[in-house]
Amino acid sequence: MAAERELCGLVTGLSRQIGDHVRERAVRLGLTAPQATALRELTGPMTMSELAERMGCEPSNATFVIDKLEKQGLLERHPHATDRRAKQLVLTVEGVALRERLVELLVQDSPLAGLTPAEQGVLQGLLHRAVTRR
Repeated sequence: MAAERELCGLVTGLSRQIGDHVRERAVRLGLTAPQATALRELTGPMTMSELAERMGCEPSNATFVIDKLEKQGLLERHPHATDRRAKQLVLTVEGVALRERLVELLVQDSPLAGLTPAEQGVLQGLLHRAVTRR
């Protein structure tokens, strides 16, 4: 019980540190934290529901963020190749460049920077198991 409580506290603390880190880096680029999260997660064309899943939010919240990024000329909605009801979110040239700058900033002084790549891999595997165990 005590170990589980401590682990939960550590995960919460790490999550808070990562959130603060993302917010601080986002401000440098004139973005909000949700916009930065969306850009970080847009690793290629994807639907709104796929992006919302990756962002850990409801599709309606992702839509609000995407509308702002689209107005800034950072992404476009394209017809989906196989689903007429869906749109693919695609970064523009400006969006790709901003995403690259964001990713560079997020790596600098990351809360996970104190872990080796191997340790990060172990942590990722353990967290993935914990999150998907149901």
